[in-house]
Amino acid sequence: MTFLVPLPVVMPLLGAALALLLAGRPRLQRLVSLTVLTATVAVAALLLFYATVDGPQVVAVGGWAAPLGIVLVADQLAALMLVVSAAVTLCVLVYSIGQGMADGDEETPMSVYHPTYLVLTAGVCNAFLSGDLFNLYVGFEILLVASYVLLTLGSTETRIRAGTTYVVVSLLSSLIFLIAIGLVYASTGTLNLAQLVDRLDALPDNLRLLLQGMLLLAFGIKAAVFPLSAWLPDSYPTAPAPVTAVFAGLLTKVGVYAIIRTETLLFPGGRTATLLLVVAGLTMIVGILGAVAQSDIKRLLSFTLISHIGYMLFGVGLTTQLGLSAAIFYVVHHITIQTTLFLAAGLVERRGGSTALDRLGGLARLSPLLGVLFFIPALNLAGIPPFSGFLGKLGLVQAGVDDGGPLAWTLVAGGLLTSLLTLYATARVWNLAFWRAPHPDMPGPQDTHTTRSAGALEPYEEPDKGYSGAMLPRLMVAPTIALVVLGLALTVVAGPLFEISTDAADDLMRRAPYVEAVYPGGTP
Repeated sequence: MTFLVPLPVVMPLLGAALALLLAGRPRLQRLVSLTVLTATVAVAALLLFYATVDGPQVVAVGGWAAPLGIVLVADQLAALMLVVSAAVTLCVLVYSIGQGMADGDEETPMSVYHPTYLVLTAGVCNAFLSGDLFNLYVGFEILLVASYVLLTLGSTETRIRAGTTYVVVSLLSSLIFLIAIGLVYASTGTLNLAQLVDRLDALPDNLRLLLQGMLLLAFGIKAAVFPLSAWLPDSYPTAPAPVTAVFAGLLTKVGVYAIIRTETLLFPGGRTATLLLVVAGLTMIVGILGAVAQSDIKRLLSFTLISHIGYMLFGVGLTTQLGLSAAIFYVVHHITIQTTLFLAAGLVERRGGSTALDRLGGLARLSPLLGVLFFIPALNLAGIPPFSGFLGKLGLVQAGVDDGGPLAWTLVAGGLLTSLLTLYATARVWNLAFWRAPHPDMPGPQDTHTTRSAGALEPYEEPDKGYSGAMLPRLMVAPTIALVVLGLALTVVAGPLFEISTDAADDLMRRAPYVEAVYPGGTP
């Protein structure tokens, strides 16, 4: 079934072209986007099934065999990332459509939104499937271009400023990555990942360490690890709610995926393990301390996003199968939960008129459903049993205890402290925004004026003058509920999901399954 492999990239690109041709016909644009992303979810699920049963699925694009041609590889790790990312992007798309319709923009939306969103999806899928470093770079650049457009929708001063910061940091990361690619090619004569396995092993240790360090630096910026994460809290919260959600859920995880892929496939042996563990610990602690200090829900969630990247690096830095398996499980969990929380934050902004904690209150009484939609993923993020967040952190703690080293034990303690502080931060949001008496400036239960919300995707001339206090739009609530249910489902299917994560980790550490799938007769 190798013909399925390029479809998660090709379908969104073709859909983007068709959506662009349909500019001015919003209903058809929405139909194209929904159809394409639904098909992408189905294809990703099939790829995961075949990668689990038959091993990595490989296709040489255009019939040009590796290493001359572009190779796309869907092993269990890539296919798992495709499934969760496609499901999340589909839910966020439905949410954004519901938001546009509720704001009265279903007839005149910004025509570039749907094509750009599909291009972003193609970039994410391309990065997961890339079988060579340069194509991985191309995937990141597709993400950069599309994400800048989405980040600056509405062309407000705040969004342009935040978008500029995001682009400058992303370009710096891309430049470092491109230099690293040039050095890798100069040293080995190839950029194909499977072929690099043997050729990098033959290089002098100091040169390998230099290449590894440059790639880690580039991917670390994209993953927003400390101290390379200062750009994120100032960039993400300014975007429309659906855009912030998909950025928070996916974009940093592409950087984490690249770290996992290169550290296991290209640079095994754990030479940077100590560095990764130190960075993981600092990312967890500094990120969550930043979250505790915030008075705005979106900024608080942005800092928790940074903090929980540290858990993933913790698993990678242990360089054990159990640690890597727990890290993969935690990536899947975090994509789902973090996206859900940002969508819930968008609903809070719509119902309460703000995401500033000092201007909110009483939401649990005014909108009990909204309270549930925030409460469940918040507990999941904090790692409260029996949710998937608890199971992922338990796997990481077990891996750290099995390692037994002083640094591993320090990370176990840091992870537990981060989990407690995450619970404190989310409980503070619940107490101030949901539990206490409503703020006097909040819209009342019968306030039904329909001016455009701050998260609207479409451009407008007048500043925001109010928020809808009426019932929350069903097309915004439904995908949020779907993601809450998906987060709960991760707990129900935790056993099979851990098996897939363990098999993926085993294949990554053995390297042979990946190499043999690309080069059945051995690397040239």
